[in-house]
Amino acid sequence: MKLKGKDFILGFQHLFAMFGATVLVPVLTGLSVSSTLLFAGVGTLLFHLLTGRKIPIFLGSSFAFLGGYFAIADLCKSAGIENFSAYAGVGVACAGIIYVVIAILFKIFGAGRVMKFFPPVVTGPIIISIGLTLSSTAISSCSANWIIALVAIAVVIVCNIWGKGMIKIIPILLGVIASYFAAVCMGQVDFTAVKEAAWIGLPIKTFSETTFSLFKNCNTSVLITSIITIMPIALATIIEHIGDVSAVSSTVGKNFIASPGLHRTLLGDGLATALAALFGAPANTTYGENTGVLALTKVYDPRVIRLAAFFAILLSFSPKFAAIVSVMPAATMGGISLVLYGMISAVGVRNVVENQVDFSKSRNIIIAALILVLAIGVKFGTGEAGAIVFHISKVTISLSGLAVAAIVGIVLNAVLPGKDYVFKEDEDKGVNTGVSFKV
Repeated sequence: MKLKGKDFILGFQHLFAMFGATVLVPVLTGLSVSSTLLFAGVGTLLFHLLTGRKIPIFLGSSFAFLGGYFAIADLCKSAGIENFSAYAGVGVACAGIIYVVIAILFKIFGAGRVMKFFPPVVTGPIIISIGLTLSSTAISSCSANWIIALVAIAVVIVCNIWGKGMIKIIPILLGVIASYFAAVCMGQVDFTAVKEAAWIGLPIKTFSETTFSLFKNCNTSVLITSIITIMPIALATIIEHIGDVSAVSSTVGKNFIASPGLHRTLLGDGLATALAALFGAPANTTYGENTGVLALTKVYDPRVIRLAAFFAILLSFSPKFAAIVSVMPAATMGGISLVLYGMISAVGVRNVVENQVDFSKSRNIIIAALILVLAIGVKFGTGEAGAIVFHISKVTISLSGLAVAAIVGIVLNAVLPGKDYVFKEDEDKGVNTGVSFKV
């Protein structure tokens, strides 16, 4: 079956839907916009290859790992290390390996036996904590110019609540554009870097951007800390992944949970994330925005998604475009991130509510309480380190609040009596995770 002209238009629409959120992650973290677009496209194509080209899913940048990136950036700064992305990339790549391990367990033991270790009473508070621990960063960026930040916030809210059609699908992108334009009108944007940038160039400019640069010079303590800090975040994003696959199943009317199976979708997402991280791009994740486009257009052909992936790859070879994104005002990023971080926490609340976690049980209250208090308390109550620091021989290890919270939550859920969570599969539409919005 040949591609038609309208398929290319639909592919561009999917690119448009994922664009705002995908490029916002490198802007917030300081990673390369070009490499982000490149590996969003490459990762999507890899995902489609490993899942038999059956599922219309696009992989874009994950916001869930922002806390990990910021923690490692601060650690590297205090250690006098410039290429924090190389160290953070190893941690994210290891998180991708967690996906692969879970995928193997799903294949061997089935979803029910594996998911009992990651019930909503654990994953919900972890997701809530991700948004809350990032909140101070958003406020700091907004403080650069509250007028510009408020424009972004207002546009996102208006488009999301009252928008129709594609307007409702892409509120983040529209918020960025409106706030960016307001900043230009106020003389708050310096386009010097845009003028100097070439129209065509390689997405990956220097070897130091990749994790392979660590073979030449590596700080073992920072490397181990990065792995321990970032890996546990995968526990939350795996739940998100399952929810998104379920949402796509419901939208398309096919049971992708059964075929090609969660073991294949997790494998595709995990390997795409690991590959992106090794080359200096952020972690990938299934994108709810593109699921919204599927519901709007009623076009479920996976080839359209693959066209969007090719468009993303082509766009990654334009340094001038990357420069336009890079000079975006801090207040614009702050306004958008303020909404996004709050929505991350709200998704965690929804995960708890929709799965009817019983907080009349003391065990559930204890688990949730310790996760929230440890994640936030360690982040803001341990001074500049923002982590629990200890030494093993000559190696210094720092455990972030999220890492400590995730470990404690999983262990407590495993050992405390009274577990009642059952991971249910719906033969027609998917699973009851209650999570379908990207974090």
